[in-house]
Amino acid sequence: MVNLEWYRTFKAIYETGTLTGAAESLYISQPGVSLHLSSLESYVGYKLFDRTSRRMVSTERGKILYNFIQEALCKLEEAEQHFHKSTEKDTPTISIGMCFETFQITLEPYLPELPFNVIIKFGEYPQMISDLDNGVLDLIITPQKDNNKNIEYKPFSKETIVLVAGKTTDTSGFEEIIDGDIKELEKWLKQQKWYGTTGDMEHLIRFWHANFAKRPDFKPNYIVPNLNSIVRCLTAGGGLAIIPDFLCKKEIDLGEVKLIWEGRQKIENTLHFGCRKGTIYGKEIQLIKDVFEKEMAMVKD
Repeated sequence: MVNLEWYRTFKAIYETGTLTGAAESLYISQPGVSLHLSSLESYVGYKLFDRTSRRMVSTERGKILYNFIQEALCKLEEAEQHFHKSTEKDTPTISIGMCFETFQITLEPYLPELPFNVIIKFGEYPQMISDLDNGVLDLIITPQKDNNKNIEYKPFSKETIVLVAGKTTDTSGFEEIIDGDIKELEKWLKQQKWYGTTGDMEHLIRFWHANFAKRPDFKPNYIVPNLNSIVRCLTAGGGLAIIPDFLCKKEIDLGEVKLIWEGRQKIENTLHFGCRKGTIYGKEIQLIKDVFEKEMAMVKD
């Protein structure tokens, strides 16, 4: 009999485009993702994805399978969330949506100390807002917000999108032309080695468009799972990346990563707490907010 987890893993691979992305979204190991996929392909008798160097590309049969199971799985996941809450009366369960990197640098060390259960969900911000409105999530950490009257947003920190370099990167040439011709700046930058993340180039695209009035016409040399991976790689050697400043503040202060440019047009995002008005989990949510405000203040100091 087919295992339901195989279908959940297949859906995650289809939506993230990579085994790594699926592993992060499901919070399981990448070998586990590969095992689920191979088991499902063996069960159905045909390939569901074509493997490329960077992405998992769905086959036509894979697309048909996804369209057939996607709605049913979403309903099951929503039911799972609501059932989990309703069956644990004594210990509340708080579901929180945020990006993977924010979780690692702020909330992750505090999880064992929290006096309630926590479910962390990673994903795109519009989907998080929708899940919050529908009761699937209780709190989201987001730089985006909408005009939904049922959701209350509270700003608590800012992030600046910056250009950083590995500690061994020779940036003397950049420093000589930083106030000069913008085309020379672009030329120098495009000659360097770049880091990027799997399937998410929003920061690079926004930074490049703000400063050079166009999309970047190059691809990063190294594609890694997430922004925290980029920071670790930069501490070990050379290269450039564009990331939020709070993710590498400690490394910059220690001299392990170099902040080399905020751009001629600074890009800032305001981070918000988002929660439903009248939530019954006000006490638990406030404790989570306190953790974030404490950690973000420490990063900014």
